[in-house]
Amino acid sequence: MVNHVWGLLAHPRTEFKNIKSENETLSHLYTHHVLLMALIPVICTYIGTTRWGWLSGGGQAIRLDMITALYTAVAFYLLMLAGVAIMGKVIHWMARRYETRPSLHHCMVFAGYVATPMFLSGVVALYPVLWLCLLAGIIGLCYSAYLLYVGIPHFLNIDRKEGFIFSSSTLAIGILLLEFLLGLTVVLWGYGSWFI
Repeated sequence: MVNHVWGLLAHPRTEFKNIKSENETLSHLYTHHVLLMALIPVICTYIGTTRWGWLSGGGQAIRLDMITALYTAVAFYLLMLAGVAIMGKVIHWMARRYETRPSLHHCMVFAGYVATPMFLSGVVALYPVLWLCLLAGIIGLCYSAYLLYVGIPHFLNIDRKEGFIFSSSTLAIGILLLEFLLGLTVVLWGYGSWFI
């Protein structure tokens, strides 16, 4: 897992070729990558919100108790796992018009690895300052978009010119899904503060 994470950050074109040559199963992808990587933002947000609380700049931190934060963290984790699966299906659905039409399996694996920078950006939630979390999320999103553009020709065998249009469309749908998940996340993490 760590090798792929480093490879995706340091040399994504080569890493996507390596990942594709491994012909990884979905169960292996989830157990060795997605389930573990999705824990990063969940654990960091749990620690940050129970220890320091959300710092919005108003001077007062909103802390969650451990039980409320635990329920919220589980829901947050499940939402992220669902988001990766939905994006894999979206990529497969959008690739249906191409001659090389990648399998659902390849699309799901691709979506799991493209989400890596988004998962890594969750580390900043250890100290949950709103502007810092937003900045890290934007950086993670930008690098995920880069992985999407780089990976489509190398991993899904879609021509580079067509891949640009495909990537742009996929990115637009991904951003809409991300906004929806972020909205749910804000409601989930903010829900606990209503009881305090």
